[in-house]
Amino acid sequence: MESTIKQQILEAEETLRQAMIRSDVEALNELISSELLFTDFLGQLVTKQQDLDAHASGAIKIDDIALTELQVLPVQETVAVVSVRVYITGSYNGNPASGNFRFTRVWSRSPQGTWHIIAGHCGTIA
Repeated sequence: MESTIKQQILEAEETLRQAMIRSDVEALNELISSELLFTDFLGQLVTKQQDLDAHASGAIKIDDIALTELQVLPVQETVAVVSVRVYITGSYNGNPASGNFRFTRVWSRSPQGTWHIIAGHCGTIA
C-alpha cells in the first residue's frame, strides 16, 4: 500500500509541476484544495484563489521547475507529506525571479480517490 501511495503522489507532483509551468489554472484548481493553507517564501499566507489568480493573470510565469530532491512520506491511506527541493526559473510581475526553494506539501485523498494539496510551505535555500 505504501508504495502505491508513493507512486500516486509522485504522479500528482509531476502533474502539479507541469500545471505550474503551463499556468494551467484548470489543472491547478483540481489539484489544490479550496481549504488550502500555504505559506510562501516571504511568510505570507496564500489562498487557493490568490494562487490561481496569479497564474491566470500572468503575474507568475514559470519557465522551468527542476527537481533535485523529492521525498514522499505516506502518513495514512489518505494523507501524505512531500518535501521537494527545486530550482525555479521564471518571473513575477514581469521581473526575473529564479532560485532554489524547498517546498513541503501535505496531500489528502478525497473520498473519490483524487489527491489534493491541503497545506504547504515554501522556503528559499541560500
